[in-house]
Amino acid sequence: MPPIPFRHILGMRVDATSYPDATRRILAWAQAGEARYVCVANVHMTMEAHDSRDFQNVVNGAALVTPDGMPLVWALRALGVADASRVYGPTLTLHVCEAAAREGVPIALYGGTPENLETFARVLRARYPGIRLVCLIAPPFRPLTPEEDERYTRQIVDSGARIVFVGIGCPKQERWMAEHTRRIPAVLLGVGAAFDFHSGHVRQAPRLLQNLGLEWLFRLAMEPRRLWKRYAKHNPRFVALFLRQLTTASANSDQKHLS
Repeated sequence: MPPIPFRHILGMRVDATSYPDATRRILAWAQAGEARYVCVANVHMTMEAHDSRDFQNVVNGAALVTPDGMPLVWALRALGVADASRVYGPTLTLHVCEAAAREGVPIALYGGTPENLETFARVLRARYPGIRLVCLIAPPFRPLTPEEDERYTRQIVDSGARIVFVGIGCPKQERWMAEHTRRIPAVLLGVGAAFDFHSGHVRQAPRLLQNLGLEWLFRLAMEPRRLWKRYAKHNPRFVALFLRQLTTASANSDQKHLS
């Protein structure tokens, strides 16, 4: 595969990929039986990585980091990647499922509630006839015991899945993928709320708001009690810190030209 242009945004790598490119890479790794993980990055993930060097290393260790949120697309463009485009986790999920169904690549789903997981599986089977969903796991919403973790890991491995969609939320899912990539011979793809969106449990923001970078505002209106602290903490700091990064980069560039 040819290298992908990338930039570091507040220290976190973001790849200027696309839906076709990301799907092609994920399928190729899966068919080769390679153990890798893929992160879909937004402002929340960027700020979690900024605040924790350990988590930043987790994200930067991924085989692919897609710009899930429009602010990261704009940041890539501001940093010189003129043709950067959004690769949104829920949409990437469907692209990968369609390709996997066509190529006969087995898939596992890890995350969500049992009800949402079954609904999402029905949606996928109806939309992509012949899709091979070989393992569905809805882990409890608490830290797993070592015995539970070993049992779930063994279940995924024994299923023969070559792509595992992980929907347990950031930063938990990225840490889980980094910890399990050496134990599961598959491509692990962290897709956040994709299970809830596609099962109809949570409404997605209208496309216009997504394109304007205001999906966070829609989600805040839907779940204010759960999300207000996250957005209040991360969004203003992201804007201020990225503007500082841009200013510093511009100043350094001017200094090089002068010298």
